[in-house]
Amino acid sequence: MTSTSRPHQPLYLDLEAPATGSGERAEIMGGVYWATMPVGPDLAAINIWLLRDGDHWTVVDTGLRSSAALAAWRQISDDLFSAAPPKRVICTHMHPDHAGLSGWLAEEFNTQLLMSRLEYFTLRTLAWDIGRPAPQQALDFYRAAGLDDDAVDHYRSRFGQFGHMIYPLPDSFHALGHGQRIEINGHEWQVVIGSGHSPEHVCLYCPDLKLFISGDQVLPRISSNVSVYSYEPDADPLSDWLFTLARIKQIVPNDVLVLPSHGRPFHGLHERIDALIAGHEESLRIMHAALLERPMRAVDVFPLLFKRAITAEIGMMAAGETLAHLACLKVRGLATVTTDDDRIQWWSGIPA
Repeated sequence: MTSTSRPHQPLYLDLEAPATGSGERAEIMGGVYWATMPVGPDLAAINIWLLRDGDHWTVVDTGLRSSAALAAWRQISDDLFSAAPPKRVICTHMHPDHAGLSGWLAEEFNTQLLMSRLEYFTLRTLAWDIGRPAPQQALDFYRAAGLDDDAVDHYRSRFGQFGHMIYPLPDSFHALGHGQRIEINGHEWQVVIGSGHSPEHVCLYCPDLKLFISGDQVLPRISSNVSVYSYEPDADPLSDWLFTLARIKQIVPNDVLVLPSHGRPFHGLHERIDALIAGHEESLRIMHAALLERPMRAVDVFPLLFKRAITAEIGMMAAGETLAHLACLKVRGLATVTTDDDRIQWWSGIPA
């Protein structure tokens, strides 16, 4: 939802994107194909990567559960999978646009699902919320951030929708861990774990092909959502995200072609990581300066972090991202928080 405050223009691959949801593929290089699936108005498409794997395919990410995405997969199946079915499905992380159809693919083609352990079990947990009322603890969490009744009511009405975007998961999976190697079509791919945007996000790096499948961990145009959620109110995901960005820069060289989950493939991984880190550090500096002037609720900080109006529909997301920045300042010893008699949290700056 946020964008970096330091502009950076990636060097995009000169290749036209396949039409979203059409089942069309664009060839990145021999045996590596790009397809796109529809998501929604804020993110028009998610990129899907199809990797030739001997007499089979390895699929990376799936799209969310929708009739449009299923139709696109059936087209891909007719074109590719009748002669060479998928061998495995790798999901970078547990968000529905990435893992929503993982269960359908596993069921349809009797194939393996590979994810990191924490992403798989977090996905299963959140999918169980269908039919449950919004927990009081969650409503109190967003009220404490200063959200008004309309925003809290919107959250209440949407609670449990996550599970509707997920096809039932397979009952078993294969866990991926940081540093693990996977052989795909005779090439070794290294698992690089990131965190902050999601608990244990899988990226894939192939030295032979000079390819880096970055998922949502490194995007070319926007900064990934990094939020504190009601089920872990004391988390510090932004520190995790900044740390793993720096780690990716150490592990993956700058000469790779980055295959992101949203936007076009690009070169310039290290420059993009630098811009992402610098943008968030600038946001933290601005927020710290404002908190030194007066105590603020999370909602009071919105104009410092976002360049658009925050409506009730996106209030929860905005609160989560803002709280992630405030938590990072708190961990750095630059902010403190108190709760008033109405159980509203007020944040104050601490001089450096």
